[in-house]
Amino acid sequence: MTKDGCDYLVSLQTTTGEMQGANVSKPPCDGTSCGSVSVGFPITMMITGMVGNTLALILVCISYRKKENKRKRSFLLCIGSLALTDLFGQLLTSPIVISVYRAGKNWKTIDPSGHLCAFFGVCMTTFGLCALFLASAMAIERAMAITNPHWYSNHMKTSVTKQTLVVIWCLVLLFALLPIAGVGEYTQQWPGTWCFISTGDRDVWGNMFFSITFAALGIFSLLVTLSCNVVTIRGLIIRCKTKSGTSQSSKQWERLTTETVVQLLGIMCVLLICWSPLLGLMLRMISTQVSSHMCNSTATTSNHTSSQDVHLDCNFFLTAIRLASLNQILDPWVYLLFREILLRKFCIVANAVSNCSIEDQKEPQAALDALNKQNHDGNNLKPQSS
Repeated sequence: MTKDGCDYLVSLQTTTGEMQGANVSKPPCDGTSCGSVSVGFPITMMITGMVGNTLALILVCISYRKKENKRKRSFLLCIGSLALTDLFGQLLTSPIVISVYRAGKNWKTIDPSGHLCAFFGVCMTTFGLCALFLASAMAIERAMAITNPHWYSNHMKTSVTKQTLVVIWCLVLLFALLPIAGVGEYTQQWPGTWCFISTGDRDVWGNMFFSITFAALGIFSLLVTLSCNVVTIRGLIIRCKTKSGTSQSSKQWERLTTETVVQLLGIMCVLLICWSPLLGLMLRMISTQVSSHMCNSTATTSNHTSSQDVHLDCNFFLTAIRLASLNQILDPWVYLLFREILLRKFCIVANAVSNCSIEDQKEPQAALDALNKQNHDGNNLKPQSS
């Protein structure tokens, strides 16, 4: 065989080996070549979340002190608790993610003992489930206030609301601490900048129970919130029809009904968009024994198709957890801030439109009066001229 032929075979073997190595030994994604991985996401989400929840807390404190809002104090306590929960969730988790990005996405650099990973997982589980259960509590509170107002006014006190909120926080925290007690496990997730529940490791005792329970609790909370909001919307529409009329109070009730229905529909859409992908994907990854931390491994994989599937699951899981974190940013806006801004803008626009319509009505009326006066003067002059 000639030298050129030998060189050709060597180059062909080298190329084939590189292709096989790329398909077998290369990890699904190295964390730097994927456009979805960027430190800009956690920085932006932390800033916007802090601003929105801080504004919500300020508005809640101002409204809570007003004497005319005594009947709304239970609802204001729920909104304030939700804003406080979301704010603490952002403050405790986002700085850790940003620090890991600055360390080159090397978690062991800032957490060689692994305790910070467990703390991060507890925070993610606690503040995620707390937000869902607080949303359910507010949905139940609104449904009771609309469907049975007499019972609500007699039994729903602020002390009951405070006790309910404390119970929710304590129960969720105890559930989140189960992996610390040995039931389940928190593992580092792709791209190595956060920790969460392991969904694919069935060798760890209680891991399947913990991950399935988390997904089931989240789905249950979503169903409760959606069902109560539907009941509230139905009750509002029925009461609005019974109070229909031309009086000022009936028109005000119609306006408040429309605002509340639009707000509840917005809350339902935000919850579904933010939480459904994560909870659904968790159930899928549990059933297929896939976990996001597998994308961090550089171990060889004999099946290229399964490697691509794991890579897609990891990408979707990262997007899903970002959507769930986005709910912490959107909560104060859909519950409080967006409604306040919309009301003020609506009043300004309504006043402007009403003023314009009044001026438009005045101008044709003035022109008509002038024309009638001119015709009247002309009729009076005709007999004199004849």
